[in-house]
Amino acid sequence: MESSAYGASLAGGDFDLIRFIMKPQTIVRFLCWLFSIIVFATITGEGYVNESSGTETHCIFNKNDSACSFGVGIGILAFLACVIFIVLDAFFPNISNANERKYIVIGDLGFSGVWTFFWFISFCLIANQWSKTTEEVAIVNTGDAARAVVTFSFFSIVTWALLTIFAYMRYREGVNEFDQGYTDPANDHNTPYPASSAYPPYPNTGPQGYQQSPFTPQNQEPPGPYQPPSY
Repeated sequence: MESSAYGASLAGGDFDLIRFIMKPQTIVRFLCWLFSIIVFATITGEGYVNESSGTETHCIFNKNDSACSFGVGIGILAFLACVIFIVLDAFFPNISNANERKYIVIGDLGFSGVWTFFWFISFCLIANQWSKTTEEVAIVNTGDAARAVVTFSFFSIVTWALLTIFAYMRYREGVNEFDQGYTDPANDHNTPYPASSAYPPYPNTGPQGYQQSPFTPQNQEPPGPYQPPSY
């Protein structure tokens, strides 16, 4: 039986906070969490400006509200997903069921891959709309905020792509472990029950090992010749 499943040791070990924080996957996931906050907080706080001729606000990216809404949406969902997966990563070594580990790894792989693609779309959309922005007030007053959104959207593509690679490596590791004969302890019903040394097996004496019963009378006289009763 292998000593691990899907890249983590079997349940029962102590949680090492320092070791968990120093793992590359944890560091990259924390960066994803931080970049998502920067993107959606910047768009929410400084991504909308007023027109000089009125009070109505528009997105700083070429007045395309869809660009701002899309960036905020995937940023918030990425923030929540990072929190969930960080918690799952912390409890992952304490999950003894290999199938549950498999579902978590597949979920991480699928979500990371999809969000890498979404961040790529967001970056292309925001960068394209920003390049077309000609409003003087938007460029002067919110140029730094817009460039920060574009920059950290690009960084998010890289970090989520790394998470996808880490999840895929962990999934492949788990598949290889099962191919090599890993057996989930929770589902292993073929292992014979071990014999305990406290209860040795009853000796099979057979016909040759017959012993006299301990309850046989010791003073029993051997039977003599039969004599008929006298009348």
